[in-house]
Amino acid sequence: MTGHNPTREEAWAILSDHVKNPSLLHHALAVEAVMRHIARKRGADDEMWGVIGLIHDLDYEEHPDEHLRHAPEILRSHGWPEEHVRAVLAHGWGIRTDVEPITDLEKTLFSVDELTGLVAAAALVRPSRSILDLPVKSVLKKWKDKAFAAGVNREVIKKGVGMLGISLDELIADTIEGMKPVAEQIGLKGNL
Repeated sequence: MTGHNPTREEAWAILSDHVKNPSLLHHALAVEAVMRHIARKRGADDEMWGVIGLIHDLDYEEHPDEHLRHAPEILRSHGWPEEHVRAVLAHGWGIRTDVEPITDLEKTLFSVDELTGLVAAAALVRPSRSILDLPVKSVLKKWKDKAFAAGVNREVIKKGVGMLGISLDELIADTIEGMKPVAEQIGLKGNL
């Protein structure tokens, strides 16, 4: 069992056991979709990136004050590889864990985790309430307004963009593009 690469079906089964909140499930699906999009763009393993994006907040609903303290044992009990466990832990670097993102996958998850929240919020205040017609500049405008989606940690996103060596604009564009295919599932298709 150990050493196998978990499938999306396995990841979804574990996630569904531990997460019931629809908005957390929407977040997991959004992050998964963005991770897959960026992996394909970079020629990386989009299945692995997607699965880790899907499972990253596995213990958040049951243990909000101990987020990421329980995820490793849950994943290990299902025989997940340490590389996957480490990637999940690295998304909480500097906040919940001291596991620094090192791989491209880890840096990307660290960066887009918070950004998907800002992008979703920016889509919902549009007349269309849709991500499908959301321009990057509209998200950048909301980025500058600290009161907008105040729960989104912009420092984490900035740090992530720096680690990835790309511009904020590019990461926002990739996040929007990545979320579009799952717009309906995550409630961001709007009325277009």
